[in-house]
Amino acid sequence: MKSRYRTMTCGDLRPTHEGQHVTLAGWVHRIRNLGAMLFIDLRDRYGITQVIFDERFASGDVCEQAKQLGHEFVIQIEGTVVVRESPNPKISTGLVEVQARSLTIFSESEVPPFAICDETIEAHEDIRLKYRYLDMRKGTIIPSLLMRHQAMQVIRHTLSEQNFVEVTTPLFGKSTPEGSRDYLVPSRLHPGKFYALLQSPQMFKQLLMIGGLDRYFQIAPCLRDEDLRADRQPEFYQIDMEMSFATQDELFPIIEHLVSRMFHECIGVDLAPPFRRISHRESMEKYGTDKPDLRFDMEFVDATELARESGFSIFTQAVDNGGIVKGITIRGGANLSRKEIEKYQQLTAQFGFPGIAWFKRQDEGIQGGIARHIENQSSAWIEQFDLQIGDIAMILAGPREGVLQTLDHLRRRLGRDFDLIDSKRYEPLWVVDFPLFAWNEDHTELTSETHPFTSPHFDDMEFLDSDPLRVRSMGYDLVLNGYEIGSGSVRIHDRAVQEKIFSLLALSDEEIKERFGFFVEALTYGTPPHLGIALGLDRLIMILLGTENIREVVAFPKNLHAQDLMTGAPDHVDASQLNDIHIQTKGANL
Repeated sequence: MKSRYRTMTCGDLRPTHEGQHVTLAGWVHRIRNLGAMLFIDLRDRYGITQVIFDERFASGDVCEQAKQLGHEFVIQIEGTVVVRESPNPKISTGLVEVQARSLTIFSESEVPPFAICDETIEAHEDIRLKYRYLDMRKGTIIPSLLMRHQAMQVIRHTLSEQNFVEVTTPLFGKSTPEGSRDYLVPSRLHPGKFYALLQSPQMFKQLLMIGGLDRYFQIAPCLRDEDLRADRQPEFYQIDMEMSFATQDELFPIIEHLVSRMFHECIGVDLAPPFRRISHRESMEKYGTDKPDLRFDMEFVDATELARESGFSIFTQAVDNGGIVKGITIRGGANLSRKEIEKYQQLTAQFGFPGIAWFKRQDEGIQGGIARHIENQSSAWIEQFDLQIGDIAMILAGPREGVLQTLDHLRRRLGRDFDLIDSKRYEPLWVVDFPLFAWNEDHTELTSETHPFTSPHFDDMEFLDSDPLRVRSMGYDLVLNGYEIGSGSVRIHDRAVQEKIFSLLALSDEEIKERFGFFVEALTYGTPPHLGIALGLDRLIMILLGTENIREVVAFPKNLHAQDLMTGAPDHVDASQLNDIHIQTKGANL
């Protein structure tokens, strides 16, 4: 790290450097003025070194200059390394200090809007985002960026070893339906026409396969105009991959090796390939979600048939109306009070289930809640829920989709409340055999569960005409600790099958030509069987770092309103700029 500005970093010095003349540069972290002596902690991204200004070693002018220093001034000092009389075990350089002999002030600093030197004081996130560069100096963001850098090196090295070729694809493209809204860019040269900032390189990577590049990858930027949450940003990066002449059973081990290597090299955790695989249907029935957290058990218990014969009206009405009755067993949950159970009822009420049916198993049998309504079946209910003495069962009855969704939220809350989730445990799994189609919101037309280029399951082709909702796809997700970290599929390589899917999605010939004409034409020139996947880089880094906030792993993130508080984007632009791109806004305040 030797340069004209520094011979060492602020994290390098050790007792073995005693007596050496060094030059350090960085920010003034702390200042302690003891009159005859002035101590400062000098900080850079590598660490902190204590520097002492003492007239016994430095000139009076240097010591006077040092007294003018303020927090976050950028300075350079030259001096001699000595062993400290009072070591500081909290920092890596705490056994030594530097006796300054010269001082150069590169720039001064205003008083920061939050305390950078005090780790115990938390600033509001909006302030942190507005002054992101100061937030980085505080030390919480740079380790995330270093982890991200390390992970990206592992990705490039590992995939290059497997003959994958890194290719950059366009950011500007044609707007096509991919499930989220596009960010649109008006064309100056073509009035009234727009580019889309691509949500993913989906069609381009398939075109690379048609072009003969059989193994592609890219750490690709993606942009989607969608509602934000803790694990989602409007611009994000994915590890984008595609392979020709390969199957799921060939792709999955490559991904498992890549993810395992990232965890081993970045945080020293060894995963255990091959990862577990479950079907989408099994995942929904057991956990109510296609991204279950398997760090704790608590699978759903299906009591629909038992409820049908119970005589309990709430249950029988739900079953008669085509619904289901499912619940969860909570080990040791019999200690929950009615007030505590009401807390969980408040949660389920948010999803349309104001009441939870529950009962406990005590020494005397089942008690509380609905126990008196199912007395005549008590043994069967105990057996169905595998209730041990001291356990409680919580049950919901109603439409299948609502019951599964609500039990998923309840299961995750119970997992946290009963301290069942080991934050140091990692449980990856593949969820496979997704449905190919789903109804749109009006239940009038079919939509793609993922995207229209996903192949129907080879065993379900016969149902495309007779019962398309029965058709499974060759889609798959990689899930880790309740997060979807990757999604992919076997692609359609046959033009006739692709056109069949378009027709089932009620796309006219004109719409197909307008939206996908170039791609459909490419399929006519010899398309190899191919498949691919995209792994969410930001989410992976988030999991590696043990945070639930994706903004902590992005250098310059947007807030939950998709605003960049630091730069002020989005913002108004000059009328002349709008004229250049043939845009006129509605109203002066827009």
